Amino acid sequence: MRNLIDILDLSVSEIEELTQIAEDIIKNPEKYQEKCRYKKLATLFFEPSTRTRLSFEAAMMELGGNVIGFSEANSSSAAKGESVSDTVKTVGCYADIIAMRHPKEGAPLAASFKAEVPIINAGDGGHNHPTQTLADLLTIKMEKGGFDNLTIGLCGDLKFGRTVHSLINAMSRYKNIRFVLISPEELSLPDYIKKGVIEKNNIPYTETRDLEEAVKDLDILYMTRVQRERFFNEADYIRLKDSYILTLEKLANAKKDLCVMHPLPRVNEISPEVDEDSRACYFKQVKYGKYMRMALILKFLEVEI
Repeated sequence: MRNLIDILDLSVSEIEELTQIAEDIIKNPEKYQEKCRYKKLATLFFEPSTRTRLSFEAAMMELGGNVIGFSEANSSSAAKGESVSDTVKTVGCYADIIAMRHPKEGAPLAASFKAEVPIINAGDGGHNHPTQTLADLLTIKMEKGGFDNLTIGLCGDLKFGRTVHSLINAMSRYKNIRFVLISPEELSLPDYIKKGVIEKNNIPYTETRDLEEAVKDLDILYMTRVQRERFFNEADYIRLKDSYILTLEKLANAKKDLCVMHPLPRVNEISPEVDEDSRACYFKQVKYGKYMRMALILKFLEVEI
């Protein structure tokens, strides 16, 4: 039985396998319509989500399976004080696979020790979000043709942004990658990622506060929102929330084939005028996420393709 807690739980060859399956699903959707018939996915979401939860549910339904679960902690026995371990042991009696989001870092890992069905981490605090990273990787593969020889700009909340941390971990395994880290000092990338991943793997990187200057060298620009829910101090959130807003004017000197990505939800960090630009890939990213979650469910349920 496999669990997915961190993107590094998947090897490079397994990621390649998942992207190939996802591409085949895109080309031949009818081939997969009954692959998970009579199988059930449980979505245990202890904090709010739109895209991730609905993406998992849509993925399982398009594979012919069923979905059970809850969308907030208050609608589960967690409100009565039940432990996460007891919740997953109970739900494992009803479902074949579990997708779990939790505000506390490490909660899906702790749950996986007690679960009797596969656990997929759908986001744990500011730590990891591996299935968003799978969506990001398929977007990069489809838009750029591969994962090597890319300059990747990461902009906004790099301190608490779990999607950024997961993507850096994933891309650090490919050749000739360079990172450009764009953030206010208070939201800069944590040392455990900067030193423990980027520097450890001898990956070149630069840090800057200037989005407009940095954008001209990028192949990929990964925007993130400043997350109110990760701040203890409302004043700090208000001071930093508008630090970086991407506009068409700021894209004027960017490459014509730049890929602008965002894990969503967007607040105001990408101006709506950018949506019509051919370089905007964030809504494609949403679709790619569904296909990668379909591929992951198939793999973890060991469904023959």
